[in-house]
Amino acid sequence: DVSMDTWSYFHTCLVSIWLHRFYIYSAVAFGISLWIVIQFTTRTKRKVTEPKSHGNPSSSEGTAEKLGNGCAPPQAQEVHVAGVKIFYGSQTGTAKRFAKALAEAVTSLHLPVEVINMGDYDPEDGLSEETSSRNICVFLVATYTDGQPPESAAWFCKWLEEAASDFRVGKSFLQGLRYAVFGLGNSAYADHYNTVGRRMDRWLWMLSGSRIMTRAEGDCNVAQSKHGSIEADFEAWKGKFLTRLQVLCRGEKKPCSGKCKKGKCKSSGKQSKESSDNEHGTSEHESTEAEELFETSSEEEAGGTDSVIDVEDLGNIMGHMKKAKVLLLEGIWNVHGVSHSGYHLAYFVCQFLQAKLNCLMNCALFSGYKLIGSHSGVKLCRWTKSMLRGRGGCYKHTFYGIESHRCMEATPSLACANKCVFCWRHHTNPVGTEWRWKMDPPELVLQEAMEKHQNMIRQFKGVAGVKAARLEEALAVKHCALSLVGEPIMYPHINSLLRLLHQHGISTFLVTNAQFPEEIRRLEPVTQLYVSVDASTKESLRRIDRPLFKDFWQRFLDSLKALAEKQQRTVYRLTLVKAWNVDEVKAYADLISIGKPDFIEVKGVTYCGESSASSLSMANVPWHGEVQSFAQELARLLPDYGIACEHQHSNCLLLAHCKFQVDGEWRTWIDYGRFQELVREHEQSGGSRTFTAAEYTARTPAWALFGAKEQGFDPQELRFHRKSKAQHISGC
Repeated sequence: DVSMDTWSYFHTCLVSIWLHRFYIYSAVAFGISLWIVIQFTTRTKRKVTEPKSHGNPSSSEGTAEKLGNGCAPPQAQEVHVAGVKIFYGSQTGTAKRFAKALAEAVTSLHLPVEVINMGDYDPEDGLSEETSSRNICVFLVATYTDGQPPESAAWFCKWLEEAASDFRVGKSFLQGLRYAVFGLGNSAYADHYNTVGRRMDRWLWMLSGSRIMTRAEGDCNVAQSKHGSIEADFEAWKGKFLTRLQVLCRGEKKPCSGKCKKGKCKSSGKQSKESSDNEHGTSEHESTEAEELFETSSEEEAGGTDSVIDVEDLGNIMGHMKKAKVLLLEGIWNVHGVSHSGYHLAYFVCQFLQAKLNCLMNCALFSGYKLIGSHSGVKLCRWTKSMLRGRGGCYKHTFYGIESHRCMEATPSLACANKCVFCWRHHTNPVGTEWRWKMDPPELVLQEAMEKHQNMIRQFKGVAGVKAARLEEALAVKHCALSLVGEPIMYPHINSLLRLLHQHGISTFLVTNAQFPEEIRRLEPVTQLYVSVDASTKESLRRIDRPLFKDFWQRFLDSLKALAEKQQRTVYRLTLVKAWNVDEVKAYADLISIGKPDFIEVKGVTYCGESSASSLSMANVPWHGEVQSFAQELARLLPDYGIACEHQHSNCLLLAHCKFQVDGEWRTWIDYGRFQELVREHEQSGGSRTFTAAEYTARTPAWALFGAKEQGFDPQELRFHRKSKAQHISGC
């Protein structure tokens, strides 16, 4: 039978294979081993021979096989240097000229090169791309008057400085970026010699950028220049840079063997600074990170006292500090009764923040502030002082009928989630996006706020011009403006604090920066809820408010939607900054349709003096006539709104929804007694009894209306004009 014979044959083969399986296994293993050895030997020979053929200029074959960058043959799968980007910041043109000369030299190496003016570059988006682009970034930057960067590099440097100390960016934001810095300066100005180049080098390093060589400095002072002139200094550095660039093109690395500290690389032994500063290992960076967090941002700024403390950075400090640092800090801040094994971050942050804020209370910008507990503050408003003397009240007196001398200005959270360019505290307050420290109970916040407010009022007893009757009235607080500084709505017990204020018969005016939509939704009734609408487009909001949240625009829009859900009085606060946001009337009108506020305050920005935190000047303050024109144009685009009130002294106008115009009369003022009745009913009913803004309105007096001859000044008050008052170019 054929089938039986076939089966017998296969059966014999299978039995034979099984009996000799060990020989088969050995043969397969030997074959695999032999293949591995051949592959390893071939690759080793290729690595040894390729650099020689590439480095031989007489080899026509090697020349023909070069890639576009002239540094690697096609056999190599990895391009070590994709190109060079040269950034320059120049005031007189020298740095620009050097950038072009360097670009020509790099081009001779067959590398792609791009010359970029720092003024035309967005560092936030662009630099992050360079971390994975395999480009080498070169920064040629001059130091101008008083150690400041050139105008074209001002924003680039400012962003880099803030990024180096801002928690939201992260310490490894530029990890992978390879860079070199050449600074231009004049040693005749010893105090500011090459300050900008040194700081830029440090900021890049703090963000985990890797230097490919030591920072170099050109000196315009020929008597002190290392090579006789700034041009010669540049040529000497350029030669070293090109040599280093060729080394990088070949993929060679010389890791740093020195001690990196404070942004400087100090090599040991005979190794040159250039080679020791090339590549910073991760372990070395990590080992010095805790030390860096406790040092100033640069050697030149060691004496600074007004730097911003990011709340989230405090958490990073705790996460990375060494045990010795903890012991040191315990001695400095006297943190009692806390073991290191169970160290409470919130308590430590409280101690750290309180020490910082106590210093701030003594500085000029915070003079008059009184710190409450660990995170709150209170201050006597200048309009409170003015009305104590009978010299007029603030715009809230004109628009809403508050008694300015009975108003307490406070905040339960000194921290803020924005760094607005017009911040009247110049960013000396802390910043953060969430609650990260020990929390004081609302009872303590209110009790200490009222006590310290009353103590400040009592200091006016016997002061010339102060009216005794008003001084007595002022001791009984009737209004609370939760708008002093920071973001009050961040305080987790904000609703409890509002209830306590209402129980004391105190009306509430709460201001938020539109970055916490869920907190707005959870808010219990407020007498009047404000949202700061400082810009109408995503880009202008980014430039003006400089928010910490990456999703700031969506948070902003969601906050406006949350405001529309409120039944009590709501307000948009528009701050006009000339040359920044005064041309966005139509876009503002679109935002108003989202939040549907009851009122819109249009106010010119208040100039708070020069500050390194902002480039604003008096030229950015609009004239009162310009604010009027803006408000009129906005009202024209909003048929449901009209201009109701004006306070010329504050450079401010009020647009109100037409529902507050009853029988031809505006009712923008508040019936505070009626509000207290309504809020008590609301609380007693457990929230089931709701009420609306229309239920506690009052008639607006004629002198407060737009177009009145008084322009918002209460005729019962005595207007005071300062003698020899300097004329404001803003006209307000």
